[in-house]
Order: sequence, then C-alpha cells, then structure tokens
Amino acid sequence: MSDQPHTLAHLGWLGIVRLGLVQTALGSIVVLTTSTLNRVMMVELALPAALPAALVAWHYAVQLSRPRWGHGSDGGARRTPWIIGGMGVLALGGILAADATALMSGSPVVGILLAILAFTMIGAGVGASGTSLLALLATRVTPTRRPAAAAITWIMMVMGIAATAGIAGGQLDPFSMQRLAMVSGAVSLGAFLLTLAAVAGVERTAAVVTEPAEPKTDFRVALRETLADPQARRFTLFVLISMIAYSAQDLILEPFAGLVFGMTPGQSTQMSGMQHGGVLLGMILVGAAGGFVGARGQGWMRGWTLAGCGGSALSLAALVVAAQVGPGWPIAPTVFALGFFNGVFAVAAIGSMMALAGQGRGANGGRREGIRMGVWGAAQAVGFGTGGFFGAVAVDIGRRLFGEDATAFGLVFALEATLFIVSAVIAVRIGAPAATSQPQPIGARHVQA
Repeated sequence: MSDQPHTLAHLGWLGIVRLGLVQTALGSIVVLTTSTLNRVMMVELALPAALPAALVAWHYAVQLSRPRWGHGSDGGARRTPWIIGGMGVLALGGILAADATALMSGSPVVGILLAILAFTMIGAGVGASGTSLLALLATRVTPTRRPAAAAITWIMMVMGIAATAGIAGGQLDPFSMQRLAMVSGAVSLGAFLLTLAAVAGVERTAAVVTEPAEPKTDFRVALRETLADPQARRFTLFVLISMIAYSAQDLILEPFAGLVFGMTPGQSTQMSGMQHGGVLLGMILVGAAGGFVGARGQGWMRGWTLAGCGGSALSLAALVVAAQVGPGWPIAPTVFALGFFNGVFAVAAIGSMMALAGQGRGANGGRREGIRMGVWGAAQAVGFGTGGFFGAVAVDIGRRLFGEDATAFGLVFALEATLFIVSAVIAVRIGAPAATSQPQPIGARHVQA
C-alpha cells in the first residue's frame, strides 16, 4: 500500500443509487440459486429436500469469511476491485450451480460434488462483494444520508429479486435443463456487467476529503480489536439474534397458511406477496424519514430499530392468536403488518450498522469499516441460516409432539416474538451510535454495561 495520503469522495444520491444496482445484481443471482434450483432439485429431480437445504446452509457457512474480505478491502486503496472480484466469483458460481443441477439428473454424485464447489463460490462471492459494498457506503456516505442509503440499496436488492423471479421464471417455460443453464448464465452475466457499469469511477466522484495513509495491520490483530470494542460486540449479538427472529418464518409462513387456513398455493403466494409489499413500504418509510430528519435526529436509528423489533414481535404474537382462531382471523393484514415492521427493522438496523462501522478505528488509527462490516455480515449469515433451519425443524418437532398444526406453528411464532424482544433489549444497551467508545488497547478488559 502506498504511504502517500489518499482521498475519499463523499457519494451523492446518484452514486448511492449506482451502488444500489450492485445489490440488485447480487439479489438477482442469489434468488435463482437459493430458490429456483431448490425447487428443481426437489420436484423435477425428486431429490431429498435435505440436499438443497444443506447447500443453501453451506453458502451461509462460507460467509463466515466476511471479516477476512472486509479486512482485505480496508487495506486497499479502493474497494471497487473487491466488489467486482466478489461479483465475478458469484456469477461463476451461479452458472456452475445450474450446470451442477443439470448434471445431477444423470450423474448424481458428480453433480452434488460440483454443486458444493458452486455454492462455496456463491458464499465467497456474496461475502466479498456484499461486505466491501457496505464498507464503501459506510466510508463514502455522509451520516445524514446513511438511513436513506440503507433504504435505497436494500429496496433495490428486493426489486432485483422480484424482477429476476418474474422475468427469468417466464423464460424457464417450457422447462428443460438446457433452458435452466441458459437462463442462469444470462442472469449471471447480466448481473456482472451491471456491476461493472455501476461501480465504474464511483470512488472518484464528488467532493474529496483528504485522509492520512492507512497503516498495515495483521488480520488477527484487527479482528481482536473489533471484538474488544463492547459496542461492536453487543451489536454482533444483536445482529445474530435479530436475524434468527427475522428469518425463522421464511420457510413456514406459506405452509402455515395452507395447513391452518386452508389456502391454495396461489392464495398463499399472494399472501407472501403482501408480506413483501409491507417490507418495501417499511423500508421506504424509514429511508424517507431519515432523509427528512438528517443530522437533527441523532438517536433516530435506534428508535426505528426498537419500533421495528417491537412491531414485529406484536405481529408475531397476532399470528400466535391466528393459529388458534383459524380461518376467521384477518390473516392478510397481519402478515402485511409483519412485513412492514420487518422492513422498518431491516433498514434501521443496516443504517445503524453503517454508522457504527463508520466510527471504527484501530489502535494505530487504521480503518476498520470493512472488518466490522465483515463481522456483522458473518453474524447475519449465521442468523439467516440458523433461523430458516430452526423454524422448519421446530414446526416438525412441534407437530409430532402436539399432534396438531396450529399449536406447532403458534409455538414457533411465539419464540420468534421473544427473540425480537430480546433484540430490542440489546439494542437499548448498544445506545446511540454517537456514543460509541474509542478503541481500547489489545488485551484490555471490558465490562458489559
């Protein structure tokens, strides 16, 4: 790394939207590999459901490498090469995953081994590109724009997922393995090209602020410094628990609608669409509120985080009641409310993450945005993987123990609500981002407040 001072450019709205396109590209590849291929393995190939579930869980496990990717981008002059490189690996992994799925029809063992390699690449690509993107936003977006930036990038990711599911889904019919490979290849290539266009020159735009040269730091030292910060440690726990609560209903909400409310697949899919509509509305609300409040509302992200956690807990408690009442309960508004408060929580949590990462400095003054984002990204990946698995397994166990669907689903929803309440308690203890303590020397003891 050069010893000369380097410059940082504050991103304008156009730059933020351009980086949001990277999230759009990332979501477009991931939705095919974690949803479409999942269905093909289970339905068209009649393979055990445990296989695609294990592959998705593995791609989350690989994302435990996020701190390493973040630390690498901290030490470079620019983060865009890490974003491009990660997206390239992700795109190749997406293509390889579709080919591996097609290969399973004739050579299951070879196809599964190739799929393991593909999902390893997908996890590594998401980790490298996603972590570096968030670190870039944390360093280049002014504090007053971070809430809106979090909302914009996540809304664009959801839009990418929805658009890809609709357009690519239409191109898959009439279905064949060859069509699957072609569509997957087109989506992956398009996503990579979109990323190249989105990040081209983005780190050289807008007003510049001179910063001193970054001292080199060993990864293990940087990781210990990050985990020694009590605020960073609490926030890691908050991300882990809240993401388990956030994702535990992902795989069970539509089965719940079918088994307890007697909905058809089309009706439960429409209900799921209402939930995602609520998520988008919640994200837009928090992003717009952040744009209006700006620097005048210094504790606002914590307030919105608490509102998201509390509202999500209440919505899940309503689902517990719905499980007992059955078809007479207004399930659609309840699910919409859950989506809305999930969206509020998600954007507020990401905004808080960006604020806390932006304040991260090592004992020698070196940048820590990337590795802090990496640690929290790893916690997020573990939370997502654990939550989905926990929700599905807990329902299965509950149905066997109680012998009825309503009680089993209600118990899981109640546990989710409890986890959201626990997350809110932890969020209160984290405090306002401005109160983040200064990094302490390695080996110093910290007492929980």
